[in-house]
This record gives sequence, structure tokens and C-alpha cells, in this order.
Amino acid sequence: MPENLFDLSGKVALVTGANSGLGFGFARGLARAGSDIVIWGRRADKNAEAAETLRGYGVRVFTDCVDVSDEAAIVAGFGRALEAMDRVDTVVANAGIATQVPFTDMDIARYRKLIDVNLDGAVFTLREGARHMKARAEAGDPGGSLIVCGSGSIFQGVPTMAHYGIAKGALNALAKALAAELGPIGVRCNVIAPGFIETEMTFADPEQGRMIAEMVSARTPLGRAGKPADLEGAVVYLASDMSAYHTGDTLVVDGGKMSAN
Repeated sequence: MPENLFDLSGKVALVTGANSGLGFGFARGLARAGSDIVIWGRRADKNAEAAETLRGYGVRVFTDCVDVSDEAAIVAGFGRALEAMDRVDTVVANAGIATQVPFTDMDIARYRKLIDVNLDGAVFTLREGARHMKARAEAGDPGGSLIVCGSGSIFQGVPTMAHYGIAKGALNALAKALAAELGPIGVRCNVIAPGFIETEMTFADPEQGRMIAEMVSARTPLGRAGKPADLEGAVVYLASDMSAYHTGDTLVVDGGKMSAN
């Protein structure tokens, strides 16, 4: 029998915003590779629906309603995840929202609403993961993978989404800092930067979603917009031991769009 180089059996992955969209794509890829899953999402009904699907891959799934804009909720939620699953080997900081506002109309309320979730939520989720992995390393069990969901806005400006780009750009810098700081204890940190992916969020306005998807398809070498399933391979690789010497990097998964524009 050929060896499965990307087998995640025995590992546990915590994915924020995992009950739909990109987060569910990440969680599904990890579950298909054998990883047990912790789902964080705000809606219990959607968490349960996602969990039912993931359990079909024969893995354990623990769900929790965690508001990642609240640091205390993150700390408590991580504690519950450890009680339920005993360990966390992979953290995928994915939860996020997207809003559009011209920069000249930006106010503190709209700015903070997005930053609280997209930036601060990821920072403190990653911090709790790093604390757990550091404690494991000190107990003789080093290693772990911290994964950030980035965006093409790290590299290219998006009009009316400056606050979104601020959050993603800051997380890209954070990943490099964590790679340098946590590498000595065997913990890696990388970013997955998707292109335009067709999800409930990007199609919240169906007409606008279709228009953007068509525009992206025309400018992308692979000739289409992305699907959440297109991210499964990248997240499985970064969670697996096959990426043991890969840290501080940003993996762009956009069908080649950036290389062609």
C-alpha cells in the first residue's frame, strides 16, 4: 500500500468561522485527511449542520459558539476545546467579515467592527494556540501549525475595503513574526491567501457576486473563480508533517490571477 504522506490521523485542528464558506472548506479538507475538528462559529444550528457532515469522514468533531471579537470568549473557548479534545495541533484563524465603505467615510464604529473580528479575533486565537503549543513543547511534545486565512488584499489594494486590507496585511506580518518567535519550539506559522472564492459572504449580493466572479474568471489563467474545496490541499499540507520545514510563508491560492496581472 502506498504511504499517505498527508495523513492527519491523531491530530486535532481548531478552525474559526468553520460552519460555512472558506472555514468549512478548511475544516472539510482537514477532516478528509483524518484530523479531528473543533468548529468555532456564532450559530449553533450551522455548527451542528457542519459537524454532521464532517463526522461522515469518521473523525471526532466538537462545536462551540465563540465570538472571536471578545478576547475572554476566545480564552474560555480554547479551554473548552482542550477539555473536549485534550490537545490542539493546528489552529486555522479564518473567521472574518467583509464590509465596504469609502475611506473618506470611514468612522470608528465601522472600522472597529471589522478589526475586532478580522484582526483582533485572529491575534488572540493564535495566541491561545501558541500558549498551548508552548506548554506542550515544555512538556516534551513540541510542534504545531498556526495557519492564517489571508487575502489578495495583502498584495493589491481594493477600493472601499481599506480596513479589510489593514487587517489582512497586519496578519501577514504577524505570521512572519510568529514563525521567527515560535520556530525554536517547533511551531510553524503560515498564511493562505485565497483569490476570489465563491461563498455565502462573497455572494451576499448575488448580482455583484456574479459580476465579480465573471471578471475574475476572465483575468485568471485557470479561467474561473475559486471554490472552498480549492483551499483544502493547502491547509492539509500546512497541517501535516510534510510542511515541517515550511514556515513564515504566504501561499497564494488564486488560480494564477496575481501572476497574470
